[in-house]
Amino acid sequence: MSEKNESLEKMVPDRGKVIVRTSFVGIAVNVLLAAFKAAVGVLSNSIAVILDAVNNLSDALSSVITIIGAKLGAKLPDKKHPLGYGRIEYLSSMLVAALVLYAGITSLTESVKSIIDPMTPDYSTVSLVIIAVAVAVKLFLGSYFKKKGSEVNSSALTASGSDASFDAVLSRSTLVCAGIFLLFGLSLEPYLGVVISLVIIKAGFGMMSETLSDILGGRTDRETASEIKDILNREEQVMGAHDLITYNYGPERNYATVHLELPDTMTVDEVDVLTRKLQAKVYRQTGIILTGVGVYSYNTQDDEAARMRDAVRDRILSHEWVLDMHGFHADTHNRTLRLDAVLSFDIARKERVSILNSEICRMYPDYDVMIIPDIDAAG
Repeated sequence: MSEKNESLEKMVPDRGKVIVRTSFVGIAVNVLLAAFKAAVGVLSNSIAVILDAVNNLSDALSSVITIIGAKLGAKLPDKKHPLGYGRIEYLSSMLVAALVLYAGITSLTESVKSIIDPMTPDYSTVSLVIIAVAVAVKLFLGSYFKKKGSEVNSSALTASGSDASFDAVLSRSTLVCAGIFLLFGLSLEPYLGVVISLVIIKAGFGMMSETLSDILGGRTDRETASEIKDILNREEQVMGAHDLITYNYGPERNYATVHLELPDTMTVDEVDVLTRKLQAKVYRQTGIILTGVGVYSYNTQDDEAARMRDAVRDRILSHEWVLDMHGFHADTHNRTLRLDAVLSFDIARKERVSILNSEICRMYPDYDVMIIPDIDAAG
C-alpha cells in the first residue's frame, strides 16, 4: 500500500499546480477587466459600468477561493487526518457555487426592479465596446476554466468556468437587447435579464447540490462498480464480488471495500496472497485503493449445501424487493445457515427480513438461520 500512497502524493501536487496557475490567470484577467471598466466608468460618469467592475472583482475572489481550497486540499495525510485534506476542495466549490447563486439572485432582483420601474436605456458607444470586450474575455475564461477543471477533476475550476460563461451570456444578451432597442426602440433587457437570472440560479443550485453529494458520499456509479467487479471476478478463485462501497476523500483520493466469495478450501495464506494481488490490480486499472477485503466462505465440497443454496436463492429472489443474494453458507453438520439479502431501499427492511427468515425456517426447520440485510450501495 505504501507504493500506492507514494504515487498519490506525487500526483496531487502536480494537480494543485495546474489549479493554482489556472486560477491566477482568472485573477489577472478579472482584475485587468475590472480596472478597465472602472476607469471608463469614472471617465464617463457611469455608475452601471463601475458596478460591473465590482462584479469582476467578485469573480477574481472566486479564483482566490479556488487557490486556497487547492492549497489546503493538497496537504498530505497526517496523524490528525490520515486520509488527507482533499475534501476541503469541495468546500471551496460550495463557496464558488454560492457566489454564482448570489450573482443570479442579484441579477434577478435588478431585472425585476427594472420591469416595475422601467428606465429608458442609454447605450453609448463606450458602453457597447465595454460589453463586447467583456463577452470575449468571459468566453475565453469560461472555456479555459472548464477545460482545466475537467483535466484535473476540479469542481471549483469548473464552477468558476460556468460562472464566467454565464457572465458572457448575460453580456451577450445585453448586446442583443441594445441592437433591438437601437433598431426598433423596444427595451427587452429587463425581461431577458429575468430569464437568464433564473438559468443562473438553477445552475448555482445544481453546482451546490452536486458538491454536497460529493461531501455526503454519493452512490458508486454503475460504470466504476462494474469495472471493479469485473477485475475481481476474473480471478479463478473468486466465486463472486459483493458489498462494494467506495469512499471519496477529495478529488483523486478514492478508496473502496468489498466482500469476496471464496472456496471454503482456501487457507488463510492463500486468501492473503489473493487479496493483495487483487488490491494491486484494482489500483493499477482504476486508481481506487481497496482498503478492506472481506471474505464469504463458499461451499464446494457439500452437495447437500449446494442444493440448499439453489433452493434458498429461488425462494429469496421470488420477492421483487430482494435484489440479490450472496454470502450463502450452510453447515450441514452443525445445522447452521447464513446469507446476505440485498433489499430495496423503498421497503420496511426489518419487517421484510422477518418474512424471509420465517420462509427459510419453514424450508429448513432444524437449521439455525441468520439473514443479514444488505444495501444496494453500488451501481
